[in-house]
Amino acid sequence: LIPALIAKWISHSYPDAISPITYITPLLGFGLFVAVQLLRFTLTAPRGDFQVLCAGVAGYLMVALLWAFAYLLVDRTAPSSFAFENAPGRTELDGFSALYFSMVTLTTVGYGDVLPVAKAARMLAMMEAAVGTFYVAVLMARLVSLHMTALPAERSQRTPE
Repeated sequence: LIPALIAKWISHSYPDAISPITYITPLLGFGLFVAVQLLRFTLTAPRGDFQVLCAGVAGYLMVALLWAFAYLLVDRTAPSSFAFENAPGRTELDGFSALYFSMVTLTTVGYGDVLPVAKAARMLAMMEAAVGTFYVAVLMARLVSLHMTALPAERSQRTPE
């Protein structure tokens, strides 16, 4: 994360000094690392408690952030990869718009105001929608599974009255 932050600071201070790819790529790597660790914690937890639920939600949000970095990378390597319905002259995706598009795609809402035009952007959008759907399904299945395995243990600990 530190190399990405330093590169972003240099890019912000001296816009022509380094390419945005220099800081977006390490951010992608860091986001992937955090998302994998959260997912691993969620899927390997022995009990379903509040921490597991929080890790699942945080993992979902990290997936959205990870895809936002990927959209920024695609837009920086292939300009005009996205079209904007409300701003026809606009051609570049900024950080907020990337995160907005990512959340709208991950949740499969799809407002249609930001459109992936390039093939790479469309492929990422399709993959994100699929990952978002499967993530929720797997997370819910895991939480229900943890809850169901905890029920017999709780019943056996109770004393009959």
